[in-house]
Amino acid sequence: MASEPADRPALGVPARRIEEVGLNAMQTQRQYFYDGWLLRVSPGKAKRGRSVNAFFGSTLPLAEKIAYCAALYERLGLPLLFRITPFDQPSELETVLAARGFARFDETLVQVAALDRPPEMPPAPADVTVSAPDVETFVEAAGDLRDASAIQRAAHRERLLNAPHPRRCVVVHAGERIVCTATVALEDGLAGVFDVVTAPHARGQGLATLACAALLTWAWGRGAHHAYLQVDAGNAPALAVYRKFGFATAYTYGYRGRAGADQ
Repeated sequence: MASEPADRPALGVPARRIEEVGLNAMQTQRQYFYDGWLLRVSPGKAKRGRSVNAFFGSTLPLAEKIAYCAALYERLGLPLLFRITPFDQPSELETVLAARGFARFDETLVQVAALDRPPEMPPAPADVTVSAPDVETFVEAAGDLRDASAIQRAAHRERLLNAPHPRRCVVVHAGERIVCTATVALEDGLAGVFDVVTAPHARGQGLATLACAALLTWAWGRGAHHAYLQVDAGNAPALAVYRKFGFATAYTYGYRGRAGADQ
């Protein structure tokens, strides 16, 4: 259950502002507002793009709102997912969903780090290079590493192209082969790190560290004073990478859905 105080600052940044900027960083035209709830229906792999975010004010009866969401997602052929954060309105949403049989899964840590100086760039092996491609190239590279479907790639491309704030994408090459991707979105001095993906055979070689250092250096040079990211609570290798940059958990979120909705 999400229990962190919704107004607790993380390294001087209000946690609620971090959540708000994180929502902005993933833009999609496939979304609706319904009595203060943000209903995202992008048919990609990322659950943040196809779930209910109860972030804003709520006035209608909760049962009525859940029924509306269920009908909408069913019509669009998507599983009904609720993204559960400490900021949910009304606050009893998760309790009501649990009573209705919506299971919780995918516990995620939202972490924050101060950027009072650019990070040190780690040394790269002789055959490793970092480049900053356009969105089309980046989406295909990340899609290849994730073995994403055409529908998932199209949804990813749409989200990146609709992002309203400055963004930087990087890919790491080992020789001619792309082995790691990452991107950063910049808003109001907050740099959000996303899409950090490393090829299975290349993990443990410091490539994600190299990609993140390049992105955070770029963001710091453009006025970023803090960085944030979202990481699976059980992803120990990723957490070890992010600790190198001073990332620490500000709050957690998870999802609630019926059986099978976690796929």
